Amino acid sequence: MDRIRLGNEEFEGRNNAYVLAAGETPGASRGGGETADSDDLALVDTGIATPGVREDLRDGLADRGHAFADIDDIVLTHFHVDHAGLAGEIQAESDATVYVHEADAPLVDGDADAVAAVEDRRRELLEEWGLPADARTELLEFLEAASTIEGEPADVTPIEDGDVLEVGGYRLEAVHAPGHAAGLCCFELDGGREAFVGDALLPVYTPNVGGADVRVDRPLKRYLHTLEDLADRDYDRVWPGHRDPIEDPTARAREIIDHHRDRAENVVAVLDEYGPADAWTVSEHLFGDLEGIHILHGPGEAFAHLDHLRHEGAVTVEDGTYRLVTESVSPEEIV
Repeated sequence: MDRIRLGNEEFEGRNNAYVLAAGETPGASRGGGETADSDDLALVDTGIATPGVREDLRDGLADRGHAFADIDDIVLTHFHVDHAGLAGEIQAESDATVYVHEADAPLVDGDADAVAAVEDRRRELLEEWGLPADARTELLEFLEAASTIEGEPADVTPIEDGDVLEVGGYRLEAVHAPGHAAGLCCFELDGGREAFVGDALLPVYTPNVGGADVRVDRPLKRYLHTLEDLADRDYDRVWPGHRDPIEDPTARAREIIDHHRDRAENVVAVLDEYGPADAWTVSEHLFGDLEGIHILHGPGEAFAHLDHLRHEGAVTVEDGTYRLVTESVSPEEIV
């Protein structure tokens, strides 16, 4: 297994694509008529569909004796374009099988109804969260511009939690890990001591919940459950969708849980100091001025916490405005 580091200036940056190739003969290329790999060749994630990232991936494969046309299987951790953007293009060149969790399959497949449903839900939430008209306009313009880097749709093979894939000479077991995305999956490597984790666990910043995938119901609760599951699995090392490997994933999962506990306390403090507020106002107090995709991620994160606090009885909501409940439950007890 090998990692290709990819650029990504549009979103959070430094994506990874992982190359799985058993029986490899270094320096040979099937694209040139020779056999570089006596078994299958697979990718885990592909990067975003921009010229720079496309070049990064082509060059990274070429350095390893491969080309897009050589790819037999593509395993996607989730539907976000910085992970799945080049899947359709690679499939068109190679006829690769593209695997993704069934919850994200319609979006990677470019299903018009699924895409429209996401856009409709996003617009509903922007209204509910209280985004001002200028912020909403800026965000929608950003998303419209970003649609040009989504890449081509892929013909996908849906998978479920527990499915086992035999790709690139490796055995990968799917572990559904929703929260950041409805269909996010980790993939345990042979023996289960290591895993590809996509954006379920990141080494530097914390994955967004609430705004990153507006389809997820109870996003913070689902993500906290994912973090507890990852901590319980006690992997020796995990390979994230961004940046470097995480050498103590259990500690990192616990650290992110603590981060969300602190954030819940900050959300309660905002409501206590400033009074009832919508998600956008809470987001302003938490994160300040926002631009680009963060106009969605900021209030989305605030909403995820407010929604969790509401279900736990710490706040109430009416017409998008949240207020503290007298003698409410402490965030330490519910996160």
